[in-house]
Amino acid sequence: MHDMARRTGFIVPFALISLAGCFSLGRNPPIDRQYVLGAAVRPAAATSPSKLADKSVGIRRLQLAPYLATPFILVRRGAHRITFSEFHRWGEDLEAGISRALAGYLAGRAPFRKVAVAPWPLGEKFDYLIQLRVLHFEGLASEEPSGGRGEVHMLAAWELIRQQDGAVLARGTTDYREPGWLVDDYAGLVQLLDMGLNQLSQDLVASLENLITP
Repeated sequence: MHDMARRTGFIVPFALISLAGCFSLGRNPPIDRQYVLGAAVRPAAATSPSKLADKSVGIRRLQLAPYLATPFILVRRGAHRITFSEFHRWGEDLEAGISRALAGYLAGRAPFRKVAVAPWPLGEKFDYLIQLRVLHFEGLASEEPSGGRGEVHMLAAWELIRQQDGAVLARGTTDYREPGWLVDDYAGLVQLLDMGLNQLSQDLVASLENLITP
C-alpha cells in the first residue's frame, strides 16, 4: 500500500509537467519583427548643373539622445512616459541606421562626388562635414493602452563644418512631425520616421547650396 502511494506521488507531478508542456506547445508566441531605415522614396538627383557637383561630404558619428540608445522602437505616451514593444526592434544599431539612410538620401538629392559615413580611413578629405544630434525619433500617442491615431516626431539639430579648419559654417534644426500615424502600426511608424530623414536631407542640401557662392 505504501509502495503504491509512493509511486502515485511521483506519477502526479510528472503528469502535470507533461500537461503544462502540451499547453505551452499549443500557444503561438508573438513574432519578433525587426525594421531598417532607408526605404523612403529617394528623389532623383538633379540633372541640371548643381552647386554641389563634385563636392564631398562626410557624416560624422551622430549623437543620439540617451533614451534612444536602445534596440526597441519607442513610443512616447503622453508628455513623459516612454514605452516600447519587445517584439518590434531595430534590425541594426539605430545610430548606424540613421547615418546610412541619411547618406543615401543626400546622394539622391545632389550629384556629390562622395558621401561617406564615419568611420572613414585616416586622412580622408571632405569639403564639408555634417555633425548631427538626434533628439527625438519616436511615435507619439495618448495615454490610452493601444489603438487610435498618433503622431511621428523626429527632431535633429545639425551643423555644417569645414574640415580644413573645423569652422562651423551653418547650424540648423529639422523638426519633422507627421500626424495620422495608426498607433501600434510599427511598420507605418518606421516608414514615417524614414520620411523625416528624407526631409532632413533636403534641409542639409539646401543649406550646403547656400554656402557656395554662384
